[in-house]
Amino acid sequence: MELSRRGFFKVAGAAGAGVAGSSRSAEAWQSRAPADPLGCLVDLTRCIGCRKCEQGCQTVNHLPAPDQPFDDLTVLDKKRRPDERAYTVVNRYYPGRRDDRDQLVPTFVKVQCMHCQDPACASACIVGALTKKENGAVHYDVTKCIGCRYCMVACPFEIPAYEYRDPITPRVMKCTFCYERVEKEGRRPGCAEICPVEAITFGRRSTLLKLAKKRINSDPATYVDHIYGEHEAGGTSWLYLSGVPFDRVGFIEVPHRPLTQLAESIQSSLFSYMWSPIVLFGMLGGLMWAFRNKGDRDNRDIGGQP
Repeated sequence: MELSRRGFFKVAGAAGAGVAGSSRSAEAWQSRAPADPLGCLVDLTRCIGCRKCEQGCQTVNHLPAPDQPFDDLTVLDKKRRPDERAYTVVNRYYPGRRDDRDQLVPTFVKVQCMHCQDPACASACIVGALTKKENGAVHYDVTKCIGCRYCMVACPFEIPAYEYRDPITPRVMKCTFCYERVEKEGRRPGCAEICPVEAITFGRRSTLLKLAKKRINSDPATYVDHIYGEHEAGGTSWLYLSGVPFDRVGFIEVPHRPLTQLAESIQSSLFSYMWSPIVLFGMLGGLMWAFRNKGDRDNRDIGGQP
């Protein structure tokens, strides 16, 4: 039986938890999130799917032109993800709502890096190429990156992309939160500035949360009582309001605790004693051996052999 990627991580998590629990001297995990970073609130009830945010992002970040022009809305016919050529994309969903003429009403969703308060990508980066800045951005330093792509595995939102087409100097590519523009020029991110219907609000995270709650409380018939990003992955700098449940419009369900908490606690436990790595790899080896033997038995049973 082949051990799947998901199954391996379950095994690794179980082994890691055992090692972490064996070390009483490991220090308790502490969040390093900035107190009140900048962020963006995206109101999906206002988004019209015009792709202006994509255009603004492409212009500000000097990205390649898309295969289909920004005014070509047929691109919305299929689901997309941000990649090495586009830091943000808009997708269209039909979650079941109908208008007065019994026509299905679309919901448009802007997708980009969530800029987590305690980013798993930065925790996974072994050279410090990704860091959480005080202004809220998860910043990428290409001069430090060694191309290990651990950040891509760690991200719960499946955002970082890699320049596989560039064999010489490939980079990890994701939304920059227009870091230089926000930090040095005091301007809004390109997507927020260009939005013609003000579906994207830029400001301090605490202010955005108050605004989101005010909209929900003042118009409960329009909004679901959930601010996506308030607690997901320990909180993110990008927040969302929606008129339909988030799982109907492509949002991933992630734990509310920071995903760095388990990984960093295990790391602390592993290296609190010199013998801990030996114990960990011994446990992993034993578990994988057990999976392999179980697979061999299953294969013999299927083949009719004794």
